[in-house]
Amino acid sequence: MSNKASLDLPQYLLANPRLSQRVQFNQDRTVTIRPGKVEIGQGIISAIAQIAAEELDLAYDRILVLPVDTTLSPNEASTSGSRSIQEGGESMRYACAEIRYLFLEAAAAKLNLPIGALRVIDGLIYSEIGSTEMSYWDLLPSVNLDVDANGRAAPKIASAYALIGSSLPRKDILNKITGAAFLHDITLPGMLHGRIVRPPSFYAKLISFDAAPILAMPGVKRVIRDGSFVGVIAAREEQAIQAMLAIQRHCQWSESALLPDMNNLEQFLYAQKSEDEILKDVGSLENAVGTQISATFTRPYLAHASIGPSCALAWWHEGQLEVWSHSQSIYALRDELAKILQLAPEKIIVRHAEGAGCYGHNGADDVALDAALLALDCEGSPVRVQWMREDEFAWEPFGPAMAVKLSGAVDASGNITQWHEEIWGNRHIGRAGRQPKPGMLAAWHMGEGMEAPLPVDMPIAMGGGSQRNAVPYYELPNCQVLNHAIQAMPLRTSALRALGAYINVFAIESFMDELALLAKVDPIEFRLRHLRDERAIAVLQAVKAKAQWRTGYQGDGTHGYGVAFARYKNVGNYAAVIAEVFIKETIQVKKVFVAIDCGLVINPDGVLNQIEGGVIQATSWTLKEQLQFDRTRITSLNWEEYPILTFSEVPQVEIELINRLDEPALGVGEGVTGPVAAAIANAVANAMGVRVCRLPMTQENVVAAMGE
Repeated sequence: MSNKASLDLPQYLLANPRLSQRVQFNQDRTVTIRPGKVEIGQGIISAIAQIAAEELDLAYDRILVLPVDTTLSPNEASTSGSRSIQEGGESMRYACAEIRYLFLEAAAAKLNLPIGALRVIDGLIYSEIGSTEMSYWDLLPSVNLDVDANGRAAPKIASAYALIGSSLPRKDILNKITGAAFLHDITLPGMLHGRIVRPPSFYAKLISFDAAPILAMPGVKRVIRDGSFVGVIAAREEQAIQAMLAIQRHCQWSESALLPDMNNLEQFLYAQKSEDEILKDVGSLENAVGTQISATFTRPYLAHASIGPSCALAWWHEGQLEVWSHSQSIYALRDELAKILQLAPEKIIVRHAEGAGCYGHNGADDVALDAALLALDCEGSPVRVQWMREDEFAWEPFGPAMAVKLSGAVDASGNITQWHEEIWGNRHIGRAGRQPKPGMLAAWHMGEGMEAPLPVDMPIAMGGGSQRNAVPYYELPNCQVLNHAIQAMPLRTSALRALGAYINVFAIESFMDELALLAKVDPIEFRLRHLRDERAIAVLQAVKAKAQWRTGYQGDGTHGYGVAFARYKNVGNYAAVIAEVFIKETIQVKKVFVAIDCGLVINPDGVLNQIEGGVIQATSWTLKEQLQFDRTRITSLNWEEYPILTFSEVPQVEIELINRLDEPALGVGEGVTGPVAAAIANAVANAMGVRVCRLPMTQENVVAAMGE
């Protein structure tokens, strides 16, 4: 094959081309695959197994999936951005297509037949006359998989699919319901338990601490102090917790009131130094005609609010550090640990184990460093560290507060003639390994301490961060979009599901309804007249039919409908949402209708699961979630102070899937978050005639909007 052919291979297959790294044939006639993406509740290992089974012509039940392990698995960077199918799935697809070809090539040589005369059914190779000739396993001595992928065989075309498009059962469910799946439940021989005593606030420093009374407590093995980092190791978990609480009573800290006023975040953002960038600038705002309106939309800091706190295990033995983590970036975690601990990367093994799902950067990487630091002080004994609920709320990275200012105009024909948009907020990505300075919490507290690095954004071509979905997907003749990435980090911020797309789509789609009202045009019709992409038009028309949208419906003060649309990252899936709300003492979302086009659908049930989860999480953010803090400390440290959506408040979700067999598969879960928020806001405006621009839509913020 020529080099040109290899350029057609997926990015992460080119980076990790060895076929045997991804696929192994076992003597019991099963096949083990090793994806580079991790399972965090999104069902990705099952979807990739389905792709592998399809391309290998094997029964789905024969496919076993190994979790990501830095000694075995391909390095496919982080599992994020709704890109697991596009990156990990496509790499597995092309690798398995080549492996199938290699087996057929070997069979053809043995049978003296052309490859085109052979077919495979569940690993058995048949000749064109229909007789069973041999299996993959019979041919193992003749097939060498220790070769690089080179584009020698194309994957199947859509018309040949037998498994893709079917709702096959997930491979991770049995272990989950039997309690065997989760990192939190792993027990290693001789395992000890650790806890970390964090400073009481982001800028606090440890002044003094007496370890002697702690070491005298039952079960305590070690107390570690390095600067403002304090940890304890005990024989049992409850002993570690008791020691941690005792340490807290024996520590003296210096604190500074450096946090912004939580009730005046918008003005704080405007006042900060920023890196400014023009995201779009077409036409001329000065020459635009029509009636102009403006609005400002804000979101608070948001927590990941994982139901289970972060956890990790570490074991330092025989000159090697083994770490078990639910990080979304296993290789980056290994490299960051190597940098901080001054160990060679080959001395560190990081293995993924499922943990508390969060869809973003919570404390998983941080607690891995915690466990490693304790394990290095306790050679030969595995150490398990689990954060407390208070640790998770006070110290995980938060989704940053943001503000979006919009102004626009429509002409007498009801067309948008002007769009001006400005965004303020931190950049969104503080994951391990993204910057020269350590991106993990304990490193900032050790020794003399160091300043936490500011988060960064991915290139806009990959989706950006604060800029994600900032540029409207509509055809606008005079449009300017500016991003002001602030250069202060009063609270630790990093990636939360959908990054900036949540607030940017909320703002854009809320403002689209305001412009439609100004133009006296139905909100769906108004969007359609400003779209050119047929797939975008199709999802809006599909959700309109699904919800039986009533053109011109006016709410009665208590009941309303709202619509919103976005194409995730402007290059990903297409999602249109209609929300039905009832206004009582609080906003109640009764139904959410979704139409989504994510290209080729691998597993319909998996796609539906992801959409439903995205709807529920976005509804919770939109109605309830807001990090609380005073000028010194985080104050929302439990579920009473950081409420999330309850089971009784979950809306009914109805979904229309548009399956495009000949289009690339796109990610799913993050694409609905912004449209859900905007659809709820538009439904509230339809019901009450009140535009709520400040998230979350609590009773307090709705009342404030009524007075504006």
